[in-house]
Amino acid sequence: MNADFLAVLEYWEKEKGISRDVLTSAVQEALLSAAKKAVGPAREMRVAIEPKTGDIRAYAKLVVSDKVISKHDQISVFDGRRIKPDAQLGDEIEVEVTPTGFGRIAAQYAKQALMQQLRRAEKALIFTEFKDRVGDIISGTVRRFDRSDVIVDLGKYEALLPNRERVPTEEYQVGERIRCYVKAIEQGPHGPEIILSRADPRFVIKLFQLEVSEINDSTIEIKGIAREPGFRTKLAVWTRDEKVDPVGACVGLRGQRVKNIVRELNNEKVDIIRWDPNIRNFITNALAPAKLKNFEVDEANHRVRIITSEDQLSLAIGKRGQNARLTSKLTGWQVDIEPEVVVTKGFEEKVAEAVQLLAAIPGITREQADVLVRHGLTRLEDLVQADESDLAGIPQIGDQAAAIMESVRAETARRTLKVGETPISG
Repeated sequence: MNADFLAVLEYWEKEKGISRDVLTSAVQEALLSAAKKAVGPAREMRVAIEPKTGDIRAYAKLVVSDKVISKHDQISVFDGRRIKPDAQLGDEIEVEVTPTGFGRIAAQYAKQALMQQLRRAEKALIFTEFKDRVGDIISGTVRRFDRSDVIVDLGKYEALLPNRERVPTEEYQVGERIRCYVKAIEQGPHGPEIILSRADPRFVIKLFQLEVSEINDSTIEIKGIAREPGFRTKLAVWTRDEKVDPVGACVGLRGQRVKNIVRELNNEKVDIIRWDPNIRNFITNALAPAKLKNFEVDEANHRVRIITSEDQLSLAIGKRGQNARLTSKLTGWQVDIEPEVVVTKGFEEKVAEAVQLLAAIPGITREQADVLVRHGLTRLEDLVQADESDLAGIPQIGDQAAAIMESVRAETARRTLKVGETPISG
């Protein structure tokens, strides 16, 4: 028992960083419960552990009495003076009450209680060490799984990566080393727990702060972020220094900075956007490279209606509406994207328009124009290239062909004169 006990103390002190005094106090509390169970309700009982040898002894304070009624509370004058020669009636004497085989009994009874106390001490250390590390990125090893939660080994401590903080597209393997964002220190049923996250948008912000020195020194400011973990992130950046390109600085030379971040995010797409106080410009930047045609801004309701051409619609909205959805989150405005309505003329509308144009030519009636259009002669140019015999062959035209062709030639001459130079009269 003693050798095992000392080994346990040494292991927990070295591996977990818990001081021996804290461990000894926890063990004493556990063993006191075991002693009370083994000895009985002795008066003011305590348990002492010899630091060097690990010997465990139980003591109780008994009152010197001439007649012992309760052996748990009293000691006779004769027995008391064997321990303390000058003992008098009513004196308190501390007497060792360690029962035979107490070490074995204590070990069996105290094992579970001891581990609970040690865990409690470890949890207290967790809170002390990690309360100031919330918001940091740390590395750990995947140790095991608890349903869909991941237990991550940080060295001295274990942390929890809950299912809700996992990236849905990522799979982890036992022994794999991962980086996580320290989201919180929460009080769980067994004490403080380190809660990690890889899905939190602040994980991406912290990665940019570590990778981009201009963000870390506040030359560039991150104005907003919207993220769908595992799929796409939009990051809005801005700078007061006109000499600094905030987007270019975040992308890095040959895109190296953003590549490092995308690699850490397992190829999650990252859009870096220039922030602008003008909501039209900001949304245009956020939806780039889609080309937008028109904006309708509702300042009161923070709503924007955007019109785009049919071929740009899918680009602006994105896969399953992701681009528009992230833009709304990023800007804080409701973004509605609609296709441009292009009115296409039907066949009858085109026929009526062609009839109207031919009927506008002096000398051609509406009835004649209707017949000509129905026979494929829809423009003045068509009539100019036609022969008079072609028109005469149309039953409804017949002998009217000559007059119509004369009107066509006159209209052609008039239009030619209109677009050319005005003749000088002699």
